[in-house]
Amino acid sequence: MTTTAPPRRLGSGLVLTLAAAAAFGLGGPFVKPLLEAGWTPSAAVLWRAGGAALVLAIPAALSLRGKGHVLRRNLGTIGLYGVFAVVAAQLCFYSAIEHMSVGIALLIEYLAPVFLVLFAWARNRRHPGRFTLAGSVVALAGLVLVLDLSGESTPELIGIAWALTASLGLCVYYVIAGRVDPELPPIALTAGAMTVGAAILILLGVTGVTPLRATFGDVVFLGNEISWAVPAAVILGMSTVLAYLLGIQGGSRLGTRIASFVGLTEVLFSIVAAWALLGELPAPIQFAGGALILTGVVLVRLQAEEPAPAEPAAQEPPVPVVSS
Repeated sequence: MTTTAPPRRLGSGLVLTLAAAAAFGLGGPFVKPLLEAGWTPSAAVLWRAGGAALVLAIPAALSLRGKGHVLRRNLGTIGLYGVFAVVAAQLCFYSAIEHMSVGIALLIEYLAPVFLVLFAWARNRRHPGRFTLAGSVVALAGLVLVLDLSGESTPELIGIAWALTASLGLCVYYVIAGRVDPELPPIALTAGAMTVGAAILILLGVTGVTPLRATFGDVVFLGNEISWAVPAAVILGMSTVLAYLLGIQGGSRLGTRIASFVGLTEVLFSIVAAWALLGELPAPIQFAGGALILTGVVLVRLQAEEPAPAEPAAQEPPVPVVSS
């Protein structure tokens, strides 16, 4: 027997989750001016992760009062989140948008559930359910259209490679998410993962594995020169900290399944923001491909509604995904 949340709670949850998706969607459009001004992707991710870790440190500590044992037994999970959800997915996404539009990179990254289906199929030799199979075919057809192989709007190959790598990082995130301890507060998981991610990026920068470079002059935004602090503040305050807090509250009201579907609107918000702020508008064929990708992902996630054995693609994260 299932219980249904009161309409008022569902309504507020929908508003909060949509607001979170909109806030997340601003991340890519606001970070791109920093990248064009000389910031490296690793420096941009470090700003986002390190700043969020500091801002969320006290709320996370309060959420763990009397739960030290919960934190200790989940250190491995927090570490994996930091590696894949923060470093791998975000660093690769930021690297991708140096070479392609924000919306197209995000659409490619959102193919993660489809890639999980293909991986599970190859590993288990078990035929996917009808929704999963149909969704995978539709989404992959959408990918072909998004890449616009006609050549007029084809993204650079290196950008495609980075976006696909970001999608693989998101795949690992989804798999880990299905095994998170329910006693671990989401805000503690978020703060911990951000801390781990920031530490890894500092280590990679110090050792010279990845360049950490940021400029603190003016950046070009909407045709005007503004302080670097403006987009940096939006990235940290709105598209990271506020977006996470809104997403956690919205998810607690809607439930992870409904929230995951509503969260797909992040792609739409990001495309609209990139068009309004950066002048990036996908070609008509890419719009069609994007619609197919989102439709395919929805079909893949609908498979979990059937009474079949769970697949990795059906597992939903307990906290919102930072993907842009």
